[in-house]
Amino acid sequence: MMRISKKAILAGLEAQYPDAKPELNFRNPYETLVAVMLSAQCTDKQVNKVTPALFERYPTVEAMAAASVEDVYPMVKSCGFRTKASNIVESCRLIMQRHGGQVPGDMQALTALPGVGQKTANVVLANAFGVPTIAVDTHVFRVSNRLGLADAKNVEETERQLQKAIPKKDWVAAHHWLIFHGRRVCHARNPECEACTLRALCKAANAAGGAVITPKPVRKAQKREQAQA
Repeated sequence: MMRISKKAILAGLEAQYPDAKPELNFRNPYETLVAVMLSAQCTDKQVNKVTPALFERYPTVEAMAAASVEDVYPMVKSCGFRTKASNIVESCRLIMQRHGGQVPGDMQALTALPGVGQKTANVVLANAFGVPTIAVDTHVFRVSNRLGLADAKNVEETERQLQKAIPKKDWVAAHHWLIFHGRRVCHARNPECEACTLRALCKAANAAGGAVITPKPVRKAQKREQAQA
């Protein structure tokens, strides 16, 4: 795809989703980290049902660090396996020990926490600290490779290509544009191509026969992250 086409795709996404933002509810770095950890292999909607009571009972890193997994797990059980509760409690204990109770704002420190891989760290850095990142989840991978913003077989290479294709100032916003488009139009199954305002620019939609395929990423870091979730 020509560079001008990528610019047009980005402009089209921005025009369609000018108010795109995180759909998880959080108010500070601690809540951001916990909510994003819970969202692995779980919908934002379900996480948002769980976190109000969770944050009322454990409002700070210190409170969560003092909690027992046995008490936390029943509160987050609907979001996945017991390992999530264990990772959240242990991460908060390590944050208390290593960072004085403050969620760290750098990639190395975040990914040293249990259950926190590069994708989770990118989301936390972008939304809690304003650091320009592009977190590649299943929606970002699928949509960016379908549209032609990237042409990669794994999430790591997709992230690298998106960093080159998108101006750094737009990395965080573009992450949300792609997620919104993936959730609302460019579904994994039965994408709504007829209703898509980007169809004329889409690599997959304009491929021979017009068949839109669903790319299957070869996950490396993501597999490790999900295995811990």
